[in-house]
Amino acid sequence: PTIVASTMVTIVNLIGLVVGASILTMMLVNLYVPGLQIDALLAKGMIYFFGHVFINATIYMAVIAVYEILPRYTQRPWKSNRVFLASWSASTLMVMFIFPHHLLMDFAFPKWMLIMGHVIGYLNTVPILLVTGYGALMLVYRSGIRWDMSSRLLYVSLFGWAAGAMPAFIDGTISVNYVMHNTLWVPGHFHTYLLLGMLAMVFGFMYYLGKPDRDAPDGLLDRIAFWCYTGGTLGFALSFLYGGKESVARRYAVHLPEWVPYDKAGAAFALLLISGALWFMLRFFARLGQTRHDHARTPEPASCPAVTA
Repeated sequence: PTIVASTMVTIVNLIGLVVGASILTMMLVNLYVPGLQIDALLAKGMIYFFGHVFINATIYMAVIAVYEILPRYTQRPWKSNRVFLASWSASTLMVMFIFPHHLLMDFAFPKWMLIMGHVIGYLNTVPILLVTGYGALMLVYRSGIRWDMSSRLLYVSLFGWAAGAMPAFIDGTISVNYVMHNTLWVPGHFHTYLLLGMLAMVFGFMYYLGKPDRDAPDGLLDRIAFWCYTGGTLGFALSFLYGGKESVARRYAVHLPEWVPYDKAGAAFALLLISGALWFMLRFFARLGQTRHDHARTPEPASCPAVTA
C-alpha cells in the first residue's frame, strides 16, 4: 500500500506543481510586462487545479503513516489487492479533474467542465476512503491491538477523514451548492478532514517516531491532550458546519450580531484543540531532545582487534 500511495502522490503532485509554477511564472511576467495579457479564466483554472491537487496529495501522503504503522500494532499485514489498486488508480485520474466542483457557481466556465467536476466530485469520495476505512476496520477487528497515543491518533484520523468528506459530498450537489457554498459550511468541511484527518495522522506518526521503546507508556497528560484535541476539533468544525446551516457567510470581515454566538463557541473549542496540539508538539520535541542526549552519552564500541592468519 505504501508504494501504491507514494506513486500516486508523486504523479499528481508533479503535474500540479508544474501547473502551479507555470501560472506563477506567467503572473510574474505580467507584473513586469503588463502588455503581456493572461486569460483570466485560464489563470483561475490553473490556480484552482494546483491548489486542489496539492491539498488532496497532502492527505494522501499522510495516510501512508496509517498503512505503515497500524499493521505493526495489530500484527496483521495490510495487503494490496485488485480493489485496492483499482481504487488508487482511479483516484490518480479523478483527483486531477475534480477541481471544477468548486466552481459550480462560476457561469463563465465551460459547462462541460462543471458537469465533469460535479460527476467526479461524487465518484472520488468513494474509492480510496472506502478501501482505506474498510481495510482499517478489518485490520483492527479482533486483533488485540495495543492502544497508545500513536494508534489512537492514526485510527481517529480515519474517522476525521471520512467525516470531513461527507459535507463536501453534500455540498457537491448543485441544489445544495447554490445555497451553501458561500457559507461557513465549506470551512467546516475542510477543517474536519485536515485537523481531525491529515493532522491527526501527522501527530500519530510523531508519537510513533518519538517513542523511546515499543512498550513505553503514555502519560496522563498525553491522554488528556488526546481528548482535548479530538473534542476540540469536533466542536470547532461543528461550529462552522452549524454556522453554514444557519447561512452564516464566509469571508466576511465583520459578523452580524446573530452570528457571534457561533464564533464564540468555535473560539472556545479552538482553545481546546490548540492546547492538545501544543502538547503533542512539546512531547515530540522533548522526546527528540532526550533521544539525542542519550545518543550523545552512549560510548563508542571498542574496536575489534585485527584477525591475522
